[in-house]
Amino acid sequence: MNALSAMPIPIQVISENKRNLLDLDRKGLAEFFVSIGEKPFRAQQIFKWVHQRGITDFALMTDLSKALRERLPSLCEIKAPEIAKEQCSLDGTRKWLLRLDSGNYIETVFIPEKKRGTLCVSSQVGCALNCTFCSTATQGFNRNLTVSEIIGQVWQAVMRLRAIGEDKECTVTNVVMMGMGEPLLNFEPVNIALAIMRDELAYALPRRRVTLSTSGIVPNIDRLSREADVSLAVSLHAPNDLLRNVLVPINKKYPISVLMDACRRFAMDKPGRHITMEYVMLQGVNDKPEHARQLIKILQGVPCKVNLIPFNPFKGASYQRSLKEDIEVFRSIVVKGGFITTVRKTRGEDIDAACGQLVGQIIDRTKRNARFVAKIADTEEIRSESYA
Repeated sequence: MNALSAMPIPIQVISENKRNLLDLDRKGLAEFFVSIGEKPFRAQQIFKWVHQRGITDFALMTDLSKALRERLPSLCEIKAPEIAKEQCSLDGTRKWLLRLDSGNYIETVFIPEKKRGTLCVSSQVGCALNCTFCSTATQGFNRNLTVSEIIGQVWQAVMRLRAIGEDKECTVTNVVMMGMGEPLLNFEPVNIALAIMRDELAYALPRRRVTLSTSGIVPNIDRLSREADVSLAVSLHAPNDLLRNVLVPINKKYPISVLMDACRRFAMDKPGRHITMEYVMLQGVNDKPEHARQLIKILQGVPCKVNLIPFNPFKGASYQRSLKEDIEVFRSIVVKGGFITTVRKTRGEDIDAACGQLVGQIIDRTKRNARFVAKIADTEEIRSESYA
């Protein structure tokens, strides 16, 4: 049954001049306490209270001195985006609409499975890129998310799922930076949030269970390799530059050969690690046998596995999902080419929570959404006239 409800989790009332402690990793938190004349070990105490126990009220942090508990509310805050709406899919997928500032909202999705629970986290309000098959792209772009707004998605999900039940299917075991936005165009906040996810005093997620997905911001793939110990996924979606320039326009700046070189460097820095190549299946566009053979060729020398993603439709989309038989032929060719190849199971489609369907509510600074809406209106007008 489809459930739709408002479920905000209470957060302290905040004033704008206070430091939000959710913006800080453990090192930053220690520096904050030193700056206010306290011992750095206070960071470990606060970290556990906030991220492991979900406590945001300083008065309840009983291993802090009474004087410090009384002092902290005037200096700092613990503020995550609030859950404005929750939807539950027939397949158990949950989607949360999270309220930010000035009318902006983002979406976060939790996908439960028998042996894991995957949380799909957003990194931007909208997306600065314009991939033509992605619903998020049609919403335009407003701004990058802060650390507290990124890690706050994890915090809210963990707390909400804990309130629902303690079984394994209500636990976040994996995080994928595959929600709204391009993570590598918001590098600093994303990198700090990744560190918090992996911190043993916070969420203690193993490196293989935290994955960042990028459309191919090459300089920051190299930087990610140096600064973060996480897994990498690449939104490839096309096996040649001519087609990828249309589907993923950032390819005009970082073409496939340059992107594949970056992937090889990443793999060299992370021995034993396979990069996931994401490939959306678009009927008659990129799903032909010759495309599969081209894909095998460009992936040579890249330790990777291929994840084929059936296209998830949205209003106004110019594409259709590839036929199952065409996806299977494509998959078999790539497998014979020596690459592990899987087909992603579509989850949460009935609540628009599937890959490429996240939209939120965005005050678009790019005017891209207005152009997209106008295009839909024009198309519908033409159709209505043709049937008159």
